[in-house]
Amino acid sequence: MNIISWNVNGIRAVEKKGFCDWLLQSGADVVCIQETKANPAQLSSALLYPGSTDEHEETAVYHAYWSSAKKAGYSGTVIYTKQKPDRVDVLGNALYDDEGRVTTAFFGKLAVISAYFPNSQGPGLRLDYKLGFCEAMFTYLNALVSDGYNIVLCGDYNIAHTSIDIANPKANEGNAGYLPEERAWMDMFTTHGYVDTFRLFCKEPKQYTWWSYRFHAREKNIGWRIDYQCVNAAFVDRVKQSVILRDVMGSDHCPILLEIAD
Repeated sequence: MNIISWNVNGIRAVEKKGFCDWLLQSGADVVCIQETKANPAQLSSALLYPGSTDEHEETAVYHAYWSSAKKAGYSGTVIYTKQKPDRVDVLGNALYDDEGRVTTAFFGKLAVISAYFPNSQGPGLRLDYKLGFCEAMFTYLNALVSDGYNIVLCGDYNIAHTSIDIANPKANEGNAGYLPEERAWMDMFTTHGYVDTFRLFCKEPKQYTWWSYRFHAREKNIGWRIDYQCVNAAFVDRVKQSVILRDVMGSDHCPILLEIAD
């Protein structure tokens, strides 16, 4: 199974840059999208029913499951999947579900989650909200694992975990996404039952998933690695590869790919 995750920074904007063609050609079984900035009523049939010849779900290549924010043009997640899931859930906490931050698709005993972690904003204006989301997510995942599920937590975590995950760590120590509290949560998360799959295969620095639109940052590779696909520790043996798809354009983020054994 191939699972791709991508913060598209506006799904209507990325549609104009060839998103639908990319999706159909991606070869992914499941695609987790963050920051849709839209609700289904605003979207084209190409986004609602990708690959359909008659604008109906029954003929679509991918089925789409949306969680949209109540605030227009803000946040939001979606999961595109070739196989219909057994069920689809949200986090179950209105504080975060009202911003469309989580969509979970269940396939047997596998839970694939598309999550858009809040930006703590400068100077930490939403840090408490962000840390509350992190705590709620950790509790949610633990409950799933206790119920016998394996989990793949895909998404934009809005956290560069360590100094090798950010181009200028010293200069960013006081900035949102690299705050001590955020990095401490990632430390806790990755030492209490969950694994950053990318670091199973690559220990090298300068591996980023987000670049500012300013100062030609992407061309110069001055970026942050803030997009992850983490799994519960018992599922690690099923992970075959985890890679950054840096060459895919259309957003200030690039997609990431996780391949797991069927």
